Amino acid sequence: MTIIIDDAGSGDLLFGVVIGAYRSETQEFKYDMVGVSFFQSHRFLRKEYLAQASKTISKLLGLLAFKGDEPIMICKSYIFDKGVKDLQRKYGDSLIKRVKVIGEPQRLAELAYLDEIRNLGYEPLKGREKKRAKSFFHMLHWLEANPNRIKYAKTGWPRLSKYRLFRHLASTKR
Repeated sequence: MTIIIDDAGSGDLLFGVVIGAYRSETQEFKYDMVGVSFFQSHRFLRKEYLAQASKTISKLLGLLAFKGDEPIMICKSYIFDKGVKDLQRKYGDSLIKRVKVIGEPQRLAELAYLDEIRNLGYEPLKGREKKRAKSFFHMLHWLEANPNRIKYAKTGWPRLSKYRLFRHLASTKR
């Protein structure tokens, strides 16, 4: 049996990141979140999200009753860099492979992320994966219209300080 791990939402302005684990033979899917707080302020600057992603992977493997000898294919996304090293240390290099995740595991992780941001009251753009910049500005405008929801934004990105909505955060990051 093979387990495939993917993320969704890491490049988006809203919410945390979904990490999904999919067992291809049984089509079993589990997911959990790296919370948005890991992408804000000093936690983002210290890259705490990398350790949290590793913990999330371990949790998901437990939920899938990982036996320790199954191949694990993990998305090439940087968010998994620490998780991959931790898995290699624990299970060996031969079981862990970095891959471009496509198909059902990718679709399910993306759906889980979309459900999470819809729970905030945000309706994502159709075809948002092909419209990265447009999707960013759509989320930004939604936050401007709903400033009480800024707590759901990945505010740790340094370049956000050029936008009026985030200027006050630049002085609080230090």
